[in-house]
Amino acid sequence: MDIAIYDFPKNHANHPEYLKYLIFGALKAKTIIPENGTLLPLMEEFYTIQGEGFNSGKAAYFIRLGGCDVGCHWCDVKESWDAELHPLTPTQTIADNADKFPGKSVVVTGGEPLLYNLDELTKQLKAKGIATFIETSGAYPLSGYWDWICLSPKKFKAPRKDIAPFANELKVIVFNKSDFLWAEEHAEMVSPNCKLYLQPEWSKSAEMTPLIIEYVMNNPKWEISLQTHKFLNIP
Repeated sequence: MDIAIYDFPKNHANHPEYLKYLIFGALKAKTIIPENGTLLPLMEEFYTIQGEGFNSGKAAYFIRLGGCDVGCHWCDVKESWDAELHPLTPTQTIADNADKFPGKSVVVTGGEPLLYNLDELTKQLKAKGIATFIETSGAYPLSGYWDWICLSPKKFKAPRKDIAPFANELKVIVFNKSDFLWAEEHAEMVSPNCKLYLQPEWSKSAEMTPLIIEYVMNNPKWEISLQTHKFLNIP
């Protein structure tokens, strides 16, 4: 079965296809996304330096997929939310483009990339000797074959508990003081070897960074992640 974008009025909250309407935010049934993942809504792809978390500072090819229903009000790529705005692109084309660059690591992000079956994309990337990284809120079932999974849970749509044990990295965005408790709750769900990061939300960094510094000094299992790409003025 393919994933379709349907046209339903918003008061049909119990309609079996309404969730798909919410996910993709479309008004008309225009796009069919194959369930096998051979076509994906590609917002953008670019070669850059990874700016956050464990792999910060490393060259990587970014693949940003469109479509997200998590709805973080501080999201800095809200243009990714509506999958209809982004062209369906063959996974073979995406993998071929990634292979053109010397850095053999790919970061798949969004949007929320796990809305889609990523088995085919990651198979093709791995066949080319490219390491596969994903950043996800964990709100949808895990698919794909990954060398590194960054779980970044959001309060707006909590992650699935069955994804947490597979996370190599837990990265919690700190927007207010209550996010420290949120971080600790999710640290209990991941494996003992999972790297733990606290990252200030960019617009609140002046306020939150001192609190994060103090928290990490008092709780050294955590480390600080910064959006270094924004300091470097790169994508």
